[in-house]
Amino acid sequence: MPSGVHIHNVRGQLFEAAERVLLRDGPDALTSRAVTEEANCAKGVLHRHFTDFDAFLAELVLTRVRGIEVRTTTLRAATGTGSVVDNLVDALEDLFGPVTVAIVALLTFRDGLRARLREAGLTGIPLVVQGTAMIAAYLTAERESGRLAAAADIDTLAPTLVGAGHLLFADRTSAPPQPDTVRKMVTTVMADALRPARP
Repeated sequence: MPSGVHIHNVRGQLFEAAERVLLRDGPDALTSRAVTEEANCAKGVLHRHFTDFDAFLAELVLTRVRGIEVRTTTLRAATGTGSVVDNLVDALEDLFGPVTVAIVALLTFRDGLRARLREAGLTGIPLVVQGTAMIAAYLTAERESGRLAAAADIDTLAPTLVGAGHLLFADRTSAPPQPDTVRKMVTTVMADALRPARP
């Protein structure tokens, strides 16, 4: 591996390399050596920017969390436009992209990574928790807009949508579910909460 070669945006390149390894080879193959080889840089480069590999992975997860926070703003801005079901389908498909699904799998067997994330204030299953908060924020806005029933139970609907969505997308070895499959699930979960469209 080359050393002494200046790399622009090292952290970003290392994160992108880690995501490529995750998608191609799975969580078991994600090591510091695999990441630096994928990024075509010396192994020491990663350790110059992060105290250890779990610190690197924690920052990778935190970067994804910040992306969900941005997506939350975009989704809330869609309140009152399009259909609630369409907006939810798009949000779930975006949330459970291949990288997120692989990271959630990674979290299940890296105790050190989970400990780092707890230190950073992330509890539960990171990304899934933030995804649930994103869906809840959107549903709350739609309830306030009148497109959901006033009695719609957001605290139940949001985790139900995200939990069912994760189950649909969780098999990394198969193709993602068809949009119609995701739509059917969302429609079923939301059936009692949706108000008829105004003429």
